[in-house]
Amino acid sequence: MSIEENIRKTVTENDVVLFMKGTKMMPQCGFSSRIAGVLNYMGVEFADVNVLADEQIRQGIKDYSDWPTIPQLYIKGEFVGGCDIVTEMTLSGELDQLFADHGIGFDKDAADKIREANA
Repeated sequence: MSIEENIRKTVTENDVVLFMKGTKMMPQCGFSSRIAGVLNYMGVEFADVNVLADEQIRQGIKDYSDWPTIPQLYIKGEFVGGCDIVTEMTLSGELDQLFADHGIGFDKDAADKIREANA
């Protein structure tokens, strides 16, 4: 299986996937930590892919999405964005709506607390 096929399989077989530096329990960069922290705090079940463990995946995900940076969040096979976009979507409520529209479970109260803390 090619790297592209492997990535496609990962993003289509998992409702929420975060390609990140490190793991959801031990992020290895601040940007990855921010997104993993938001998802964990909101109680979202997600697959994490540590791009530091495989250089081919690290470059392959950038080619797959045509997006130059990591982390990268995918929901139901669709690329959502990196740290800045996901942060903006969290604060605006768009991320809540995206989860709701796709039937992804999340803690609405936790999402509201994030917004209150950043108001």
